[in-house]
Amino acid sequence: MIVDCHAHVIENWIGTGGHPTRSIHAKYLQRMLAFTVAKSFHARTGKPADTKALLDPHDRGWSGLRDVNFRVGRFGQLEFTVDGEDYYVQYMPVNMQNIEAPVDYQLAQMTYIGVDHTVLQAGGAYGAMTAYNAYAQTQYPEKFTGLIHFDEAMGGTPECLAEIDKGIRLGLKGIYYNVDGFSRHGFPWPLDDKRLEPMWDKIEKNNLILCAEISSGPSYDEKGYAAHLTALGRVLDRFPRIKTHLAMGIPVQFYGKGDRWDIPDAVDAVYKRDNFLIEIMFPITWGGRWDYPYKEAWPLIRDLRERFGAEKLIWGSDMPNVERFCTYQQSLDYVVRYCDFLNSGEMEKILGRNCMALYNIREKANA
Repeated sequence: MIVDCHAHVIENWIGTGGHPTRSIHAKYLQRMLAFTVAKSFHARTGKPADTKALLDPHDRGWSGLRDVNFRVGRFGQLEFTVDGEDYYVQYMPVNMQNIEAPVDYQLAQMTYIGVDHTVLQAGGAYGAMTAYNAYAQTQYPEKFTGLIHFDEAMGGTPECLAEIDKGIRLGLKGIYYNVDGFSRHGFPWPLDDKRLEPMWDKIEKNNLILCAEISSGPSYDEKGYAAHLTALGRVLDRFPRIKTHLAMGIPVQFYGKGDRWDIPDAVDAVYKRDNFLIEIMFPITWGGRWDYPYKEAWPLIRDLRERFGAEKLIWGSDMPNVERFCTYQQSLDYVVRYCDFLNSGEMEKILGRNCMALYNIREKANA
């Protein structure tokens, strides 16, 4: 079986995306785009632009979001206006006439390239996805495993604990937890703060998988990333039965040194923990700089295998966003067709077996 450990179904972004208001959803989107690698353009001339106007550089929380009439456009574009001029970020693929990816759309994509099962991640910008992910999993339980999402920094509050309980009742198997979500509250405390203890306790007691996306904010440098990751390590010291799925993998910009990784000991120790799996997911993060078939990624994948073993690696795509850079097929093929240093057993583990074991995904009936 082939399992995509990182994809999304999304409701039309013109609406609330499951949040209480459209304004909250728009703030998540605007904050996300302040640090995007997606291309930006001046709408009238088509010339390259940037997203610096979206956020006060001295205030990287939501309180620093500037009034730029931020809005959802068409053809994968997210739009804003500065000094009477319109700009847009090409965040989703151009052929996405409306920014939405319904359940049947992802199912069709999976069928076309031969992906058997998908883990549906979430994230505030994508929407408050607990209910929609549960809908997908309920409709096609043999095809989808959905994750719960909530306001990350407030995870220890009764409201967020109730959201976890809701997801458990709906049959969801894990938590999507993005450290950049802390920007909503100005990065008020670290991951290992005592205020979050009830959340970690609930995750462990209910055997939920922690799908953690580790940001480097608010400083957006290696020091910031290492601080968050090592804080997660301290959490896992206190709650050792939590199984972790590292979304987006290891950041090349900090630790990739040509054809190898150079990882500080304190960070490496977290990666090497038992029950800690790492995504292989280069097209979405580096597809704007590297060309298919992403030959720069091959030695890094080899080094990951040699450092951690194939049993700790899981393949993901980030559909539908990845089609901004390549097709869904290519996001799989750069591993399947070009990483010939992986033997058949290792390839099988990375493409499905490891993720199946982590999320308790059953073998398809006709296998």
